[in-house]
Amino acid sequence: MAKGMPSMVALLGLLAVAGFQNRDKLGSLLNGLGGQPDPANPNRQTGGLGDMLGGALGGTAAGGAISGGLGDLVDHFRQAGHGEKADSWVNAGANTPVNASDLEQTLGEDTITELVQKTGLSRTDLLERLAKTLPDAVNQMTPNGRLPTADEAQHLAG
Repeated sequence: MAKGMPSMVALLGLLAVAGFQNRDKLGSLLNGLGGQPDPANPNRQTGGLGDMLGGALGGTAAGGAISGGLGDLVDHFRQAGHGEKADSWVNAGANTPVNASDLEQTLGEDTITELVQKTGLSRTDLLERLAKTLPDAVNQMTPNGRLPTADEAQHLAG
């Protein structure tokens, strides 16, 4: 699943590492976090979250990646039988919490493994951070009670 959902993986990686509250400070973080030195440019790293996000964007605006990543994420929760949780984050009202086992079931082993590799976090830390930040982050990225359009999400990318 991870290979087919780069926007979702990039979004989850950013939330796990920095949390939604620090989204405006991610510019320097995206400069190769967790990567290896680029032989062509020693001041740049490759293979980290910056490259993951760059690949997810694929030349499109950040808003499209955020919007697509949110859509993929909500769809995965619905398909895994946890749609009521994801819907509570999107809709007005209280956010239903999510736990590590729900995340494991929803995201799948491939996505979790990729996130662990790209973020440098342990599996436990990754799942704990996502469980803590995901409901509020989705809630804040869906202020109109629905998934944002690419144009609306562009404002979230800051």
